[in-house]
Amino acid sequence: MRRFDYPAPPPSEITPEPVYRARRQLLGLGLASPLLALAGCAGAEDAAPVATAVAATDSPDGFRTREAPTRWEDVTSYNNFYEFGTGKADPARNAHTLKPSPWAVVVGGEAELTGTFGLEDFLRPHAVQDRIYRLRCVEGWSMVVPWQGVPLGEVLRRFKPTSRAKYVAFTTLADPVQMPGIRFPALDWPYREGLRLDEAMNPLTLLATGLYGKPLPNQNGAPLRLVVPWKYGFKSIKSIVRIDFTERMPATSWNLAQPSEYGFYSNVNPDVDHPRWSQRSERRIAGEGNRVFAERIATLPFNGYGAQVAAMYSGMDLRKWF
Repeated sequence: MRRFDYPAPPPSEITPEPVYRARRQLLGLGLASPLLALAGCAGAEDAAPVATAVAATDSPDGFRTREAPTRWEDVTSYNNFYEFGTGKADPARNAHTLKPSPWAVVVGGEAELTGTFGLEDFLRPHAVQDRIYRLRCVEGWSMVVPWQGVPLGEVLRRFKPTSRAKYVAFTTLADPVQMPGIRFPALDWPYREGLRLDEAMNPLTLLATGLYGKPLPNQNGAPLRLVVPWKYGFKSIKSIVRIDFTERMPATSWNLAQPSEYGFYSNVNPDVDHPRWSQRSERRIAGEGNRVFAERIATLPFNGYGAQVAAMYSGMDLRKWF
């Protein structure tokens, strides 16, 4: 018998497990091809990458980085938002069906003030602030994004969480009319995320309402999304419709789908690899000329925000609590 030894495929060519498990339903709908071709992310990590270190040049409070922002065209066209499709270009192509106004947010759980609030009432009276944050995707790519928004902690204090509140749970809109992607079981909808209460209260944590001085585009999570710059990008849940204060650690979508690959904390950590690729380096999306990605750079612990957040995890085994 003749034997052929084929090289192992790179991570960028591996189908995510939830999509693979949903293949029968997708095939039955005649829509499997674009989903099964999903690469997780173009430019994901290869083995033993050669990286160039990037010096941290942030402001002392971490609210601004001096690194060059990623172009508007790239920030708004290269996204993960499975509610509109699993390809990186799908959200920009399909998210026109989302209606971000009027919008309401339900606040529930362990707090003195709960109920349903229109978006303006939910955010009032807090002033919108400008932030420039690095965004690191677990798949190996990164951006630098000029956000506008309100610090999450300022908003949460208004609802007076009780002493029983230890975590904050977030839920995305799940409307099959506005979000055609949820007709397919790529994940267990609605999309859910969560933070420990001290993480939610950290000054870096932002409820974003805009980018580049404009309202959030639909594909970027309009009208309200979370931005947690020291965590991998999937923690920054989009199109939020519900926030709950909880005593127990809330279930989160990617942890439910693939618990060995996506932990609750999901802090950016170059020393803890994803099971299918290294996290030691990343490719910054550049979009210049014919290049999609700039040269590979070294990934920084906590995405470079260690001075502002590392103390929250003092004494924790960050390999166990990944």
